[in-house]
Amino acid sequence: MNSRARRLTIPLTGLLMIAGMIGATTSANAGAAPKDVVSSQASETPTEATSFWSPERMRKATDATGDIDLSVKGGAPSTAAGPDGPVGSVPPIGGEGTKTLKSKQVNLPNTVGRVFFTLPKANPADPKSWKYCSGSSVQGKYRNLVATSAHCVYDVKSNQFYDNWIFIPSYWDGDQAWDGKNPYGIYAAKWFNAHDDFVVKEDYDFDYAFVNVSSGFKVNWEKGADGKWKPLIKNVGRLGDNVGGQGFAWNQKVKSTVFSFGYPAGLHPDGDKPFTGRTMKWCYGTTGAMPAAPKYNVQEHIGFKCSFTAGASGGPWLLKYKNSTRTGYLVGVNSIAWDTDKNDRYDKISSPYFNGDTHKVYTTAANRWTK
Repeated sequence: MNSRARRLTIPLTGLLMIAGMIGATTSANAGAAPKDVVSSQASETPTEATSFWSPERMRKATDATGDIDLSVKGGAPSTAAGPDGPVGSVPPIGGEGTKTLKSKQVNLPNTVGRVFFTLPKANPADPKSWKYCSGSSVQGKYRNLVATSAHCVYDVKSNQFYDNWIFIPSYWDGDQAWDGKNPYGIYAAKWFNAHDDFVVKEDYDFDYAFVNVSSGFKVNWEKGADGKWKPLIKNVGRLGDNVGGQGFAWNQKVKSTVFSFGYPAGLHPDGDKPFTGRTMKWCYGTTGAMPAAPKYNVQEHIGFKCSFTAGASGGPWLLKYKNSTRTGYLVGVNSIAWDTDKNDRYDKISSPYFNGDTHKVYTTAANRWTK
C-alpha cells in the first residue's frame, strides 16, 4: 500500500493488539467491581515498584513498539459518539497542600506526569521491558486516583496488567541531575480499573483506565561506590493533597474546546522525532467525531488537530481549563494518533468519547481506598 494514500492510526504507545481473554481479579476488602468493570491489584508493593525505577531505567524507558502494519483506511466521521444519558461532572480538587515550586512549566498542570511500567512475562532487568506513558491526577474520594489510557495499564499481548507501575506528577528530566524529576513524589499503583470491553475485546472505544495509587514517596538517588543507584525514600502522603486533581465530566458535547497534555517522544511515520519526552507538551483545539478504525474496534472516538506522538498516550483532555488554577474537567485521554492528510506525519489525536460507561469505571475507582 502506498504510504501517501492511506490514513494511518496507531495507539500512541504503539502497543500491539492481539486477541485474548482474561478473568477479572477483585478483592473482598476493596469491594467487588460492578459489571463491566475489571479491577486488578498491582503485583508489587509501593516500595518495590518505586525502588525499581532508577534514573538510568527511566531514561532508557521507551514506548512499546510493534512490527505489524497498524495502518487503516480512512473514511467519513462516525456518528456513533455521543451522550448515552444525562450530562454529568465532578469538580476538580482545589490543590490543597500544593507547594509553590520554581518550575519551567508555567501554567502547565502539576497533576500531569509520566507513567512508567514494565511488561508482564518479561525480565524486568531487560531494558526492552521498560516502558512509559502519560497520565493525570483526578478527583477522587481518597485523593489517590490517576487517569490514563487502558493500553497504558494493560498488555493485550500477554493479557495481563503491567508490572512496576508508577506515576510521577509534574515530571521533568534535567540535563544531568536526578533532583527535580519527582518534585511532588512518586506514586505506585495499588489497583487498576478498566472497562471489560477493552480487557476482553480489545475495543479502543474503551481505551481509558483509572489507577488507585498508594501514598507517595519523595525519592533522591545516590550512586554508590559500586556504581549502582540507591534510593533514599521519604513518605509524602496522598497524591491529591500534593498536586490536586482534575475534575471529571461525561456525556459532554462532541464538539468541545479542550487542552491536551502529555509527554510525546516517539517517531512520526516518516521517521522524524520532534519530541524528547523529557518535558510536558500541550495541544489545544476543538474536538469532533473521528472515522471508524476497525483494527482497533473504534467507532466512538473524538479527535482534534495535534501532532503528538508515542509517549503522550494517557495524557488528559481538559475541558474548561484555567491557567490560573491549572485545573479543568477530564473529558478524554490521548489514545490514538492519526495521519489524516496522508503525509506520513501525525496530525490528529483521538480519545474514546467519555459516556456513562466511562463514568461507571471512574466511580468504581474514585471510591476505592488505598493506604
